[in-house]
Amino acid sequence: MAPFTSPDLSHSDFIQLYRRDDEAIRAELRAGMMADRAMTSPKFLYDALGSKLFEAICELPEYYPTRIERAIFDTYLYDIARSVGRGATLIDLGAGNCAKAAYLFPLLQPLQYVPVDISVDFLKDAVEALRQRFPQIRMTGIGMDFSSTMELPSAVRREKRVFFYPGSSIGNFSPEDAGVLLGRIRDACQTDSSLLIGVDLVKDKAVLDAAYDDALGVTASFNLNLLVHLNTLMGADFNVRDWRHRGFFNEAESRIEMHLEARRDLTVHWPDGLRRFVEGERIHTENSYKYTQPGFQQLLERTGFSAAQTWTDERGWFMVCHARAA
Repeated sequence: MAPFTSPDLSHSDFIQLYRRDDEAIRAELRAGMMADRAMTSPKFLYDALGSKLFEAICELPEYYPTRIERAIFDTYLYDIARSVGRGATLIDLGAGNCAKAAYLFPLLQPLQYVPVDISVDFLKDAVEALRQRFPQIRMTGIGMDFSSTMELPSAVRREKRVFFYPGSSIGNFSPEDAGVLLGRIRDACQTDSSLLIGVDLVKDKAVLDAAYDDALGVTASFNLNLLVHLNTLMGADFNVRDWRHRGFFNEAESRIEMHLEARRDLTVHWPDGLRRFVEGERIHTENSYKYTQPGFQQLLERTGFSAAQTWTDERGWFMVCHARAA
């Protein structure tokens, strides 16, 4: 690996690409509420409070993905670093608090760190804190909804791009939509580019159910907070006390499903609209698909990545992949 040299720090440190279109958001949410089976996109779970609640979820004993992924990095960090190499342009998709990428900085020594997230204020705070710890790394935060576009601004180095997508977030997309996203990432790859991704694997249903319906009810709070966010975004009058959290593994679809279930017959209003829910009716709020190792490697190959180098924990619960753009 080449020795690390300090980059030019003179470029813009935050680029705002995502512009919230309130009317488009309201239209999307109204359409979801009026669907035969009411639903919302999981991106609406992550307002400021939702982002903080998800951080808390990652500390729960039942929520194994963060803990096991970190253990894989602890065990195989030098192998992963050798595979990725130093001096990359590290593009952190759905960066959140940036902690997972920061853990890799000492060995990867990226020339540029590019955290990407739709939760702009949360991201700005995280990047500012990180910049104090690693002043030698050029940091270019991007406020962007990467689920709809992967067009990166010119301030992002083209050389040796490493797209970092940890935490099994790829599972929020159906296998078909995951293929579309991976294809966009492949299209954004330049010379000597690659993907470093975390993938949750199929395992015992009881383990999966507990991970998304913890004893303390933090995941329930995370899910229920969506209703508060919907009240703000679409002017609705959801009452959180009228709803309960449901999270479970759907074995036929190989996915965790999260829902909000009406505790009683009720009506929710918003400007120019309403929906009546009967007791037990649900709003589908999130999916998290679980893969087998061969199945995910085949998905990577279909979307333009070479056969991945992989690392797993001893029980085979979680996998980290590094795949090069073919």
